[in-house]
Amino acid sequence: MKKWECTICGYIHEGENPPDECPVCGADSSAFIEVTEKAAPETPEEDTAEKGQDEENPVPETLLEKATALILQFHLHPITVHTPNGIIPFAFILLILTPVFGLISFETAAFYSLVFVLLNMPVVLYTGYVTWQKKYKGAMTSLFKLKIGASIAATVLLTLLVIWRLVQPEVMATPSSGRMMFIFLALLLLAAVGIAGHMGGKLVFGVKKSS
Repeated sequence: MKKWECTICGYIHEGENPPDECPVCGADSSAFIEVTEKAAPETPEEDTAEKGQDEENPVPETLLEKATALILQFHLHPITVHTPNGIIPFAFILLILTPVFGLISFETAAFYSLVFVLLNMPVVLYTGYVTWQKKYKGAMTSLFKLKIGASIAATVLLTLLVIWRLVQPEVMATPSSGRMMFIFLALLLLAAVGIAGHMGGKLVFGVKKSS
């Protein structure tokens, strides 16, 4: 049986023909190539390996190229993206508990958590952009559109919440429509981060064989 590999995400499909759409990244059938057995090289294995490594991974020269190589080599986007994925749910829980227990210290902790995430967002977004461009060839499939859209929405909502809290520090102090709206925006932020994280997880863990 033939094997077909998605050139965007690496998904392997088994069948006579490639699928109409990649179930992982959403790329159409044109992104698939047939996987064939390669003939053994005539040159010594060591020389061939070194040559292939030099051709596929040229030595970075500029500072930007070195930074890009480090981002890809050490998987810095999956590492940095754990900041919003982990802290924002925690901050949302603190916001919910603030009116329940009447402890403004919970809201204060949530605010500083959001500030910390906002300060880290430039690194998260930049490493994500580099990974998307270099590893996934800047593909604009349905998965990447949703992931990018969710990331932009999360950044906008996060910025709005931090600015709102700076301008109106007492927004969570007393029952009001403003407090409800603040919590609602925080809920939207949580949803946006969850969607972006889910799409990223699908790319990382969704590469598997199908028949």
